[in-house]
Amino acid sequence: MTTKDRIIIGTRGSELALWQASWVRSELQKLYPSLSVETAIIKTTGDKILDSSLSTIGDKGLFTKEIENALLDHAIDLAVHSLKDVPTNLADGLTIAAVTEREDVRDVFVSHPRKKYASFGAVPQGGTIATGSLRRRCQLLSHRPDLSIVDIRGNLKTRRTKLENSNWDGMLLAKAGVTRLGWSGIISEVLSPTFILPAVGQGALAIETRQGDEFLLSTVARLEHVPTRQATDGERALLRFLEGGCQIPIGTYGRVDSEKFFLDAMVGSIDGTKTIYGAIEGAAADSGKLGTVLAQELLGKGAKEILQDIRTSKH
Repeated sequence: MTTKDRIIIGTRGSELALWQASWVRSELQKLYPSLSVETAIIKTTGDKILDSSLSTIGDKGLFTKEIENALLDHAIDLAVHSLKDVPTNLADGLTIAAVTEREDVRDVFVSHPRKKYASFGAVPQGGTIATGSLRRRCQLLSHRPDLSIVDIRGNLKTRRTKLENSNWDGMLLAKAGVTRLGWSGIISEVLSPTFILPAVGQGALAIETRQGDEFLLSTVARLEHVPTRQATDGERALLRFLEGGCQIPIGTYGRVDSEKFFLDAMVGSIDGTKTIYGAIEGAAADSGKLGTVLAQELLGKGAKEILQDIRTSKH
C-alpha cells in the first residue's frame, strides 16, 4: 500500500533493468529527500523463456505483464520499463505516469572481439550477424542479402558472452542499453537511423503506475520529458494502428525540434526483400495523430500486404 513516505518500484532483474530502476529511484530521492524508495525484482515471462525467439512466443506484455499484475495488486507502486517493451494498449487501471528523457535512439554494431571489424561495412560477404529483432533482421537483409542472421536472446551480458563464444562476425544492440551499462568500449560503429530505423520507444524509460493515485502521479510527474513523450507518442500511435510488435518488422524514428514533430517509419518483410518507408511532420502537440496518419499511408503503399503475409505465415 502506498504511503506518503515510502514507495516500491517493480523491475525485471537484468543488469540493465536494475540500472534503470536504480536511476529512477535516485532521481526521485533527489527530488524528495524524505521519501523512502525501495526496489522489488519481478520475473516476467520474457525472462523465463529464453530458448525461443521473441517472434514465436508472442509479445503482448512479454516483459511487463507480471509487473503490471503486481501494480494492480498493490504489491508495488511504480514499474520502470524500457518503453519499447510496453504494449501500446495498457492493462485497465494503469497509466504511463512519465516518460523520461530519451537516451541515444540508435542501434550499434558490435564486432566479435577477435575479428575487430572497425565498422559494419567491414563484415565480409556471407558474414554472420546475431540479433533477436525481426526489425533489425529485415533492415540488415534489405541492405546486405548476403548475410546470415542468427537469433540471439537473453540480457546484454548473456548476449555479449554468446558473441565471444561464437564464430559470428558481430551483433546489433540498442546503443542506449550499452551506454547505460558503461560498455561503450565494445561499440564498433553507431548505425545511422537512415540505415537501421530504431524500435518504437527505443532509448526511453516508461514509469507506469495506477490510474487515480494522485500521490504517485504527482510524485512521478517531475520526471516527465515532454519532447520525448511527444516523439514516442507518435511512434506508439503508428505501432498501435499497425497492430505490430516483436512479431512484425517495424522501425521508427520520431523526434521533436522547435515544437515540430518528425517521424520516419518502415514496415518490411522478415527476409528483407520488401520494405515500405514513409515520413511525416507537423506540430509536436499532434504527434499521436500524425503517427496514425503515417501508419495509414504505409498501409496504402503496400505495408498491408506485408503484414497480412507475416500474420498468415504464423498460423
